[in-house]
Amino acid sequence: MTIKDYVVMEKAKLKTLVESMPVKPHLFIIQVNDDEASTTYVNGKLRDCAEVGVRADLMKLPITISQADLIKEIDKLNKNPDVHGLIVQMPLPKQIDEEAIKFAVNPLKDVDGFHPFSKMTACTPKGIVDYLTFEGITFQGKNAVVIGRSNIVGKPLAKLLTSKNANVTILHSKTKPEDMNFYLEHADIVCIAIGHKGFLTGEHLKKTAVVVDVGINRFEGKLYGDAEPNLNVALQTPVPGGVGLLTRLTLIKNLIEAYQHGI
Repeated sequence: MTIKDYVVMEKAKLKTLVESMPVKPHLFIIQVNDDEASTTYVNGKLRDCAEVGVRADLMKLPITISQADLIKEIDKLNKNPDVHGLIVQMPLPKQIDEEAIKFAVNPLKDVDGFHPFSKMTACTPKGIVDYLTFEGITFQGKNAVVIGRSNIVGKPLAKLLTSKNANVTILHSKTKPEDMNFYLEHADIVCIAIGHKGFLTGEHLKKTAVVVDVGINRFEGKLYGDAEPNLNVALQTPVPGGVGLLTRLTLIKNLIEAYQHGI
């Protein structure tokens, strides 16, 4: 099943669940940037919420806002019992420390899963694992390679795959080419999130490998992944129409979970 079809199916289930709830889960998004890609992503989240039937509000704040004033706005929403999930859309202006903002969000409302004490698993890793599980991919004893070590994707994805009993190796920009080739040759699952168009080729991959492409690269008005398209592998997630849809779907799942924990 394609990711698009899978997401449509899962949204239908979530819509039915939400319709049975006496109070609709409420997501609040704070955006403090003029980033085009970020705005597109936020609009996608708002559409998803409307489709499923959960409430969603967006607060756009000036990019000149101070860190202290942003934290005050976050604190108001932390204390608002009508808000069940809260996210601060990245990136943030240079005068604001992203880590401080992640810590400012109430972990019970942190549906992004960024706070170290959050009840939620980060959306992108969870979305990936849920989809691969649906596709019948098993993790126990498999060799999983994660290319990229960001705090949003690489590290939490490696942690989640480890919890599924996979043998996980993290590769990155400082990995020697010969070492990267070695690990790729033995990989059953490859997840790449480095922001480098077409970095992953099929040269060192097994035909039975699963490739999850988290990369989003804009070039001449088009979107490209971190992997070359149409690799000779068992399964490859597309770009666009791939992991981004899974991330947004999982955000709603996390919102519903946060609502249920708060009842």
